[in-house]
Amino acid sequence: MIRRLIALLIVLWGLGFAVFALTLPRPAGDDVTDAIVVLTGGSGRLDRGLDLLAQHRARRLLVSGTDRTVRKKELAARTGRPLALFDCCVDLGKESVDTRSNATETAKWLEQHRYHSARLITTDWHMPRAHSDLNRALKGSGIAIVPDAIRSQPGFMTLFTEYNKYVLRLVAAPFGY
Repeated sequence: MIRRLIALLIVLWGLGFAVFALTLPRPAGDDVTDAIVVLTGGSGRLDRGLDLLAQHRARRLLVSGTDRTVRKKELAARTGRPLALFDCCVDLGKESVDTRSNATETAKWLEQHRYHSARLITTDWHMPRAHSDLNRALKGSGIAIVPDAIRSQPGFMTLFTEYNKYVLRLVAAPFGY
């Protein structure tokens, strides 16, 4: 009986991994939201967020997980965007160090600004866990989150690692972890 249960869990895990790998989220449309949230760490994320902000697809942008030493002036120079865009409409979140703390930092920022909708930008393989953590952090606040995944070509190990992190978060979250 225990062997069958273990075999069933392995099969379910394998099917879940296949679905995860084959159905990575895609970029969202250009719908307008109150805010844009970019999680640091992957190429194309910040550029996507800044492009949408410059196109007036949101009022403000939060860059969550920014290194404490980074300044708006440096980001403006690195991205080739006007400093005025950063000064008026970009906030640098410097409190988070991982996906779960990104969600906490983002939820606090969205609630402080009383936003009703936000576009979440991260890499496609990272989106399921990031989106899940953010929804959990918002705890039924009614804030609509639009997932906007940056397409990538992740290798097997990236997918394998991220899928296991995602499954572990889903299992641990009801226990407060």
